[in-house]
Amino acid sequence: MLLSSLLMPVSHNLNILPNECLGNVAIYVHWPFCLKKCPYCDFNSHVRDVIDQDVWLKSYIAELNWFKSRFPNVSAGSIFFGGGTPSLMPAATVATIIEYIDKLWPHENPIEVTLEANPSSVEAERFKDYKLASVNRVSLGIQSLRDEDLQFLGRLHNAKEALSALDIAKNTFEHISFDLIYALPKQSLGSWQKELEYALTYAGDHLSLYQLTIEEGTAFHHQFNRGKFSLPDEDLAVSMYEITQDLTTKAGLPAYEVSNHARPGSMSRHNLYYWQSLPFFGIGPGAHGRLPGNAPYTTTAHAQIKRPEDWLKAVTDIGCGMESFEKISADDRAEEALLMGLRLNSGIERMQFTQVIGRDVTDYLDLERLGELQQDGFITLDEHTLRLTKKGMPLLNTLISQLVL
Repeated sequence: MLLSSLLMPVSHNLNILPNECLGNVAIYVHWPFCLKKCPYCDFNSHVRDVIDQDVWLKSYIAELNWFKSRFPNVSAGSIFFGGGTPSLMPAATVATIIEYIDKLWPHENPIEVTLEANPSSVEAERFKDYKLASVNRVSLGIQSLRDEDLQFLGRLHNAKEALSALDIAKNTFEHISFDLIYALPKQSLGSWQKELEYALTYAGDHLSLYQLTIEEGTAFHHQFNRGKFSLPDEDLAVSMYEITQDLTTKAGLPAYEVSNHARPGSMSRHNLYYWQSLPFFGIGPGAHGRLPGNAPYTTTAHAQIKRPEDWLKAVTDIGCGMESFEKISADDRAEEALLMGLRLNSGIERMQFTQVIGRDVTDYLDLERLGELQQDGFITLDEHTLRLTKKGMPLLNTLISQLVL
C-alpha cells in the first residue's frame, strides 16, 4: 500500500447545490473487473480469476501522478468509481485512491464521491468500510425487480437480493441511486408501470431509468440479429417513456436528463461534467476523458488501453496507459456539446455554450429545421436557452440528427 491501509474519512459533505462548479475537473476511476459479463453490456469489463490488488493500486497511483505532472493546478470537482464492478474493490484500495486525489488536487469545497455497486457484491460491512473510505454516494446496478427479467439480463442477483442491497445502502449512505432497465422483450406497459411504482417506494434521491438498447459487439447484439428476441415497438417504447416521466414526477424525482431522475439538489454532479462538456480525467483501462484545453475553445480527448494486462504494462513502462490523444476542434466540440447538452431537461444555456465553444449555439444548427421543430412543439429557443420539450425528449436522437449541421 502507498498510504494507510484504511483511512479515516475525508470530509465530503454534499450540502451544496449540484449546479455549482465544485472544481475544475472531474475524475473517473475505472475498475475493469466483473464476476460475469452481462449480455447487454458494452462497457470495458473483464472476468479474471486472480487480481493482484497491490499491483493495481500502485498502477492507479502512478497514473494519477502522471496526470498531476501535466495538470498541477486544477482542483478535483468529483470522483466516480465506475466499471466493471467497483464494489469488488477492497475498501482500502478505494480509500487510498480518494486520499491520494485529495492530496494531488486539493479542493476547498466538499465533493461528491460515487461508487457503483452490484447487489450480488453488497455486504453491510463492506458498505460501512466504503463510507469510512470517504465514499458518500453509491449507485446500485439493480436493473430489474422481476426475477424473470433479471435472468434474461444475465444478472447474478434476484429481486429479493436487490431489495436487501437497497436497504443496506439506504442505511449506510445519505445519497443513493439505482438503475433499472425497461422496454424489455415481452414487457407490457402495465407491467413496467407496476414495477416502477414498486421501485419508487424504495427510491432514495436519484434514479437512472434506461430503455434497453442493443449495442454492437454484445451478446444481445448477436442474439437480436439472429431473431432470438425482439424489443417493444416505437409507440410502446414512447408510452413507457411517458409513463416513466409521469410516475417519477409525481414521486418527487423528476427527470433532469433523458434517463436520470433526482430530488431537488441530488443530481449526479459527476455526470453533469459530461453533459455540460466540462473537463474530466479518465483513469484506468478503457477510460475516456476530456482534458482542459491550452488554447481557447478546444480540448483534447484521451482514451486508455482497454485490456487490463496491457494497461498495467504500459503504466509500468511509461507511467500511464494511454492509447490515444485527439485534439478536438471548436466545431467538433460544439457538436459534442449539442449532443450531450440537449439530453438535459434544462437544455443548453447559450451564454455558457458561447464561453466554452466561442460561438453561439445557433451557428451550429439547421435554422430552417429548427424553426419547423419549434412550430411543431419539439424544441424551444429563446435568448437564454435551447432545449427539447417534453414532447421532443423521447425523440432525442432523431431530432439531434436533424438539427446539427
